Amino acid sequence: MQTPFIHNHQYNYIYKQAEFLLKTLRSVVDPKVLDTVRYTVSTNAVGIFENLTLEQKQLLEQLSTYATPHDVQTYLNQLEDYLIPYPQVTAKQIQKLFPKAKKLKLPDLESIDYAHTTYLRWLDIATSRLFIVYRLEGKFLGIEGRITPTNKKGYCMFCHRHQELGFFNVKTKAQSADNFASVGQYVCMDDKACNESITDTSMLEKFLLAAMK
Repeated sequence: MQTPFIHNHQYNYIYKQAEFLLKTLRSVVDPKVLDTVRYTVSTNAVGIFENLTLEQKQLLEQLSTYATPHDVQTYLNQLEDYLIPYPQVTAKQIQKLFPKAKKLKLPDLESIDYAHTTYLRWLDIATSRLFIVYRLEGKFLGIEGRITPTNKKGYCMFCHRHQELGFFNVKTKAQSADNFASVGQYVCMDDKACNESITDTSMLEKFLLAAMK
């Protein structure tokens, strides 16, 4: 049995490196340029990890050896065996994260693709409220806020891809002159697309921590 060591956002990053490699193979014939790109994607894939075993490092470096879309896709499918799934969370745990939410609408936990989930989020359409649950340093964090569709595309704060955006506004515990404070950002309206695109969790974590102050 394979030992998982790749988080979803890291897999997404490797996927984008694979796309870059294939795009180069289709458009470049200069062998020196191809060698440079192969070296770059391999180095980039390895560089997002810490404390890799020799076997894990060699597995990631294999990306640079492929030349056809079929071979690259087969390789990416193989990497899925090494994905670390989003931690299992129960309905009871989620409810405890949102004690003030009346009639909390829970996500369908059985339908979630945990292997390809970096952060759990769902929308209560009736109230236009977005809920996010994320595990940080061994502890689940939860925030909620109102999301307002912008009806236009732009760059999501969390995944940095060009997506349909909504403005996500979260009340914070911090006190201001009028006894109210909030943080807001533009994020994807589509939770699946965001989880499939996110390659770095730093901005997500920064927003979560700011919202919980």
